[in-house]
Amino acid sequence: MTDTTTGGVALRTNGGLAHVTLDRPDNLNTIDLPFAKRLLEVAVAISHDPNVRAVLLNGSGRAFCGGGDLKSFAAHGKDLPQHLRDVTSHLHAALSVLARLDAPLVVAAHGAVAGAGIGLLAIGDIVIASESAKIVFAYNAIGLSPDGGVSWLLPRLIGTRRTMELALTNRALSAAEALQLGVVSRVVSDDELVTESRALAERLAAGPTRSFAATKRLVHDSWSRSYPDHLAAEGEALSHSAATADGIEGLAAFLAGRPPIFTGK
Repeated sequence: MTDTTTGGVALRTNGGLAHVTLDRPDNLNTIDLPFAKRLLEVAVAISHDPNVRAVLLNGSGRAFCGGGDLKSFAAHGKDLPQHLRDVTSHLHAALSVLARLDAPLVVAAHGAVAGAGIGLLAIGDIVIASESAKIVFAYNAIGLSPDGGVSWLLPRLIGTRRTMELALTNRALSAAEALQLGVVSRVVSDDELVTESRALAERLAAGPTRSFAATKRLVHDSWSRSYPDHLAAEGEALSHSAATADGIEGLAAFLAGRPPIFTGK
């Protein structure tokens, strides 16, 4: 097991599970430049670790992520535009890596989820929210425009019309409404969030990792392919997964009437 914390982001790996915690609890896990740099470092480390078979992302303290660290931004005065370019370049690179992981990404969100925090939530393959979670766009309330991929991800999750309403009014979205709209996958009580999200991540870490990766690519790539091209891609992916160790084991276990033992190979 490894455990490292620096720059406001903690990474713990145990077996096939990588647990990433946004760890600036006194600042609602808001994003400053060291945080963005550390998140990119963590994302790259996970993507290069062949032993990682699932990822769990959560926040410490009272919130998942309150968006950008406005106090640190204000300290840059007239240099703020360039500073924001530096922050977003690292943050967006980290989000791009996390979104393209082969391993399933489980996000556990509670409390405030604001601004770029929505981007961190929305890249999850499965998102579990606690009943206390509140999602708010926040940008226009301070005269800024979106970052963190929020203006790309939300229209795909809930449609352009709903996204525009949330973006322009800054209306807070409750966990129940987020579930109804499809922003999150499941809502649990605050007391259950840690155990439920970890149990799910551990179950995925014991699953057929290569099959999960192929499934993720097919779903994401479906937006940019024609239906015939996608059918061809599905056929190729299926034949490749059938040749993996987990594909062979899955079929053998089914025929033998026993639970499969996947290795992620």
